[in-house]
Amino acid sequence: MKKFIRIFLILALISLVVLQFIRPDKNNGGYESVTGFETETKPSQEVAGILKSNCYDCHSDQTQYPWYAEIAPISYYLDDHIRHGKGEFNVSKWEGYSAKKKDHKLEEVIELVEKGEMPLDSYTWLHGNLNESDTKALLLWAEVARLQYQNELKVSSK
Repeated sequence: MKKFIRIFLILALISLVVLQFIRPDKNNGGYESVTGFETETKPSQEVAGILKSNCYDCHSDQTQYPWYAEIAPISYYLDDHIRHGKGEFNVSKWEGYSAKKKDHKLEEVIELVEKGEMPLDSYTWLHGNLNESDTKALLLWAEVARLQYQNELKVSSK
C-alpha cells in the first residue's frame, strides 16, 4: 500500500510540473476592447471604475491576471471562469449585439447584481465585493442604459 501511495504522489507531482508548461491562452484584447460598450452605455467615471475592477476580467477581452494565474491548475480554473463569463456576456462584442440582446443583457446584469450573484463569490474572495454605494450606482447606470434599447425596440416594432 505504501508503494502505491508513493507512486501516486510521484505521478501527481510530475503531472503538476508538466502542467506548468502547458498553459491556457491569455485573454488580453486591451482596454480598447471595451470602448464601444462604454461609448454606447455612457457609464460615469465611478461606474466605469466599478465595471473595470469587478466585471471586465471575466466579461471582456481585457483580463487583468493576478500573479497566481501563472500557476497550474489555478490557471485552468481561471481560464474556465473567463470563457464561461464571456460566453454569457462579453462587452467586447457589445457592438455586434442586437438592441434586443443589449436590453436583455443589461436586464440580466441588474437581476444578478440585485441578487448578489455577480460578481461571483470566487471572485470577491480575493478582489472584494461591491459595497452598497457601488451596487446602487451600477444598478442605476444599467437601468438608464437600458432605456435607449427599450426605446429602439419600441420604434422598430411600429
